[in-house]
Amino acid sequence: MQDHRNILLAILLSVLLLFGWDAAMNYLYPQPEEVARTVEKVDTPSEQVAAQHSRTGGLVDPAELAREKVDVAQALASPDRVRIDSPKVAGSINLRGAVIDDIVLKDYDENTDADSDPVRLFSPRGTPAQQFAQFGWVGSNIAVPDADTVWEAEGGVLGQGRPVTLRHDNGQGQQFAIRLTIDDNYMITAQQSVANVGGAPIVVQPFGLINRTSRTASEDLWVAHSGPIGVFGDAADYDIDYSTLDEDGRVTPQGRPSWLGFTDIYWLSALVPQDGTSPNATFRPLGGETYRSDMIYEPVTVPAGSSLSTTSRLYAGAKDSTVLDSYQDAGIAQFGLAIDWGWFRWFEKPFLWLLKNIFALVGNFGVAIILLTIIVRGAMFPVAQKQFASMASMKAIQPKMKALQEKYKDDRQKQQQEIMALYKREKVNPVAGCLPMLLQIPIFFALYKVLILAIEMRHRDFLWIKDLSAPDPATILNLFGLLPFQPPGFLAIGVLALLLGFTMWLTFKLNPNMGDPIQQQIFNIMPWILMFVMAPFAAGLLLYWVTSNVLTLAQQKYLYSKHPKLRAQAEKEQAEEAAAKA
Repeated sequence: MQDHRNILLAILLSVLLLFGWDAAMNYLYPQPEEVARTVEKVDTPSEQVAAQHSRTGGLVDPAELAREKVDVAQALASPDRVRIDSPKVAGSINLRGAVIDDIVLKDYDENTDADSDPVRLFSPRGTPAQQFAQFGWVGSNIAVPDADTVWEAEGGVLGQGRPVTLRHDNGQGQQFAIRLTIDDNYMITAQQSVANVGGAPIVVQPFGLINRTSRTASEDLWVAHSGPIGVFGDAADYDIDYSTLDEDGRVTPQGRPSWLGFTDIYWLSALVPQDGTSPNATFRPLGGETYRSDMIYEPVTVPAGSSLSTTSRLYAGAKDSTVLDSYQDAGIAQFGLAIDWGWFRWFEKPFLWLLKNIFALVGNFGVAIILLTIIVRGAMFPVAQKQFASMASMKAIQPKMKALQEKYKDDRQKQQQEIMALYKREKVNPVAGCLPMLLQIPIFFALYKVLILAIEMRHRDFLWIKDLSAPDPATILNLFGLLPFQPPGFLAIGVLALLLGFTMWLTFKLNPNMGDPIQQQIFNIMPWILMFVMAPFAAGLLLYWVTSNVLTLAQQKYLYSKHPKLRAQAEKEQAEEAAAKA
């Protein structure tokens, strides 16, 4: 009867874990009740349904996607534009307002289709995916350029080694200019200058801003921040999200800003102030699920006949760790922390370096993940061997421990004293088996996080999988890809999820039985629960985990062969369990 109650309790806890996980994910990342909405019903923010966010970001609603395509084409048809064409960036600048609102990334496609468009990072104001940057001035006693000002352009197409200068004369004695340059990656430099040719001094404040909608944001996960970001006082701030701005209205982080902007899991738009300055940096909501990050320099008096020049930068591109680190090495403080590496970045960066180099050798990212897992598990094998040897020693003295527990069952203090004496006589350290496990946790978590954050995994194929950064498309409910639909949530059990559950079940079966029956039942059910929980994760993560489980099985088989007494004890316990069930 007690065993039946334990089994029922184990099943209940497992079901609670499964459905509790799904409920928690739906609560933290709610999905809209209706995905398809007409274009007309998306016209005003008050009529918009809650945004549906994907792990990698971008619009999901088909109506918004259709409207975005139409609105962008209409906006880019304006003649008041200057083209951008550099090695990694293409797009244009809107001369009305001097707004950088059209940026696509040449090296990255929107999807895995052969005819896919490149990733669009910036879209014009008013489009469903709007995101743009602007440089300008605030003035207290002069007419400064505004959103309706049409600038004049000099220089043709903005490209590497081909600057473009935007000019505006306010007709009151002030001449404004923005000289734009772009490098071979994703950094645009804006040199803002104002010449005061009038008869009186003026006071101006240069500024830079980034405006974006949160509807295109990637999911803000506990392992990967999405939302407002920056480095203030040499420390990266990942604590501000869009809901924080909705609640607080405006956030001004403490400390000198080294850079600030918005991040998604793979993309970054960030403002970098002029060296040696400390502008006022803020994040604020603008309503309608739009937000702004801005930096405003201190007021400066420009005497008659003088000029003022300020140089700021805008990063609009991919979160490629090599590129970000190169800018950090060039002087932008902690720019590499635009990737939310977390506490274990000292492990994660070497893993990413190794993964990229393996990929360069073998040419397939899935194979690179398998080989990296093998290398890491191989390096950790001596630690696992010590853990197993400790477990074997503990198992060998189990009969003596049980005898002492029975002999002194009425005297807990004496029982503990005798057990400690037994450990000393047999030279067994009860915590020796835990320490190797604790050492492995940060290493394997670091590898897990690398696969979450690495943009290098995006759109990489492996066997039937077209994108290792997306869930396994071959699931049971769509007959492993034969039917043209994707099952929702944790019901999307794919090939890799099945392999994950099966290999984990095998590893648990090889372990010695738990002393507590309810713990044993939980361990028997847990692999299948984790199969459901992990099914929606990126296929690359599941590939890593399956490979790790297979290596664990091989490792256990080998170590059991080196400790025959432990294997015999495990087989005896399994036989006793089978006999009890019979």
